[in-house]
Amino acid sequence: MNARYDAVVFDLDGTLIDSAEAVKKIAARFLAEQDAAPLTIDEVRGFVGNGGDVFAQRMLRSRGLEAEGNEGRAHIARFFEFYADGPGSDNPPYPGVNAMLDAIAAVPVGMCTNKPYAPTVNVLDALGWTTRFATVVAGDTLSVKKPDPEPLFHTIRLMGATPERTLFVGDSEVDTETAKAAGIDYALHTNGYRKTPAEDLPALLRFDDFGVLADFVLGK
Repeated sequence: MNARYDAVVFDLDGTLIDSAEAVKKIAARFLAEQDAAPLTIDEVRGFVGNGGDVFAQRMLRSRGLEAEGNEGRAHIARFFEFYADGPGSDNPPYPGVNAMLDAIAAVPVGMCTNKPYAPTVNVLDALGWTTRFATVVAGDTLSVKKPDPEPLFHTIRLMGATPERTLFVGDSEVDTETAKAAGIDYALHTNGYRKTPAEDLPALLRFDDFGVLADFVLGK
């Protein structure tokens, strides 16, 4: 059987892993140090998607803490210390993800995430995924992040693939905008962290069952 694609690039948070509770714990540690109330899970899901720095700024503003200038930069740097140390094992994969990765093992896979590199590697190590991905482009790999298409193009180039034969898999408005800007086939995981109704986001495939995604990639 010939696979439909030569490469598949995945987002991480909300696509392969349900990281909201882990990020909530990390944020709570930082906020406790500032004598501020922890974030709710809905706040966490609403703040993620644009990278750790944007998440931190949204968190700080929500609690009346300085998010700009020298004090804001110091707050964000401190949050990133907690973020980098967060245990990767707190980030469970969605049901069926490992079986899907096994099923498409013959197809090279890469990762393009706005999550910073250090916590991304923590997750990959904890889940035994380090060798699964041909390349990992994180939120701090380049000077731009998704929805700028360059991180996705960069991932594809590092994999030696072509945009025309690559599928991008994400879960959010940011991922949808990235795929659209890049002109790349896109599959939307509907159980992720999007705020827009799934049917309002353009995608070649919308799925909540990773077996469906595997069959699609393999051309079944």
